[in-house]
Amino acid sequence: MTNTPPNWLLQPDDPIPSPRVPPAVEYHRVYAGEKRRIPRGILAIILVFVGLVGFAQLFLLGARLIDTEVLGRTGFTPLQHAAGALSLAALIPYCMLLQRLLYGVPSRSLHSVAGRFRYGVFGRALLAFGPVLLLVIASGFLLAPADQVPWSTFDLVAYFVIGMLLTPLAAAGEEYGFRGFMFRVVGGWTRGARLGTVIGIVVPTVLFSLFHGSLDPYILTSYLVLFGSLAVVTWRTGGLETAVVLHAVYNVTALVLGTTLHVDLSGALDSRGETAGSIANLIPSATLILITAVIWWTTRKTGPALTPTR
Repeated sequence: MTNTPPNWLLQPDDPIPSPRVPPAVEYHRVYAGEKRRIPRGILAIILVFVGLVGFAQLFLLGARLIDTEVLGRTGFTPLQHAAGALSLAALIPYCMLLQRLLYGVPSRSLHSVAGRFRYGVFGRALLAFGPVLLLVIASGFLLAPADQVPWSTFDLVAYFVIGMLLTPLAAAGEEYGFRGFMFRVVGGWTRGARLGTVIGIVVPTVLFSLFHGSLDPYILTSYLVLFGSLAVVTWRTGGLETAVVLHAVYNVTALVLGTTLHVDLSGALDSRGETAGSIANLIPSATLILITAVIWWTTRKTGPALTPTR
């Protein structure tokens, strides 16, 4: 008897026909039409941020109740970190639902122009860019060591498990919310695809960077480069798979190395708006720019991926 691999390993990256998805358009132009529907788009953006904040408060409230009433713990705990990660992961089905309700487009089209999650694209991006980004982020811990605090064995193991299991889902949630849904919302406001690309990349990038709460020039620049690069990658590849890989590797490496080195994660999060950055913050940014340039170069002849023609 031969072992048969799971079906998703056998699936090619061929598109799945999706009704109400316009043919031969770029990823961010799926909502574009004769009417620009800007008021509806503003409502969509507001609802994304409402979900972002609302899910966070709801999940954190439940985590704090369990910490204080059941576990007898105070302060920043692994359970609260897990709650924050789950609140971001909840943006995936939430934004798919918003797309369906506000624009009448099938939920699965939010994955990519192929109308499905392209596992082949995801796997190739992970193999090609994952190790490089991991090494670069790891080197940042050597160049800019952070303050250390005591950690219990339980917390170290808990954060490792969270980092491996939930942090990638949290990174994916941010991608579906901002490089996916919001990119499409803003990118569909213009008559032309080129202007839609520019504002679709710039507006969500700036809003999400400022939402992180730091105005330090080094840290803010690193956010702008990170989120801007992910938006360009989504546009060129026609889907969120590569952006999810880059964001997940970025966040997982930082969390796992941070806990391994006993970094004060709670203090870093609480004082994020007051933290002074350095040139070391821009080293991963340079790597992301290089990765984005490679992806642009590989798609220079074909251009951005398009939805299938009928």
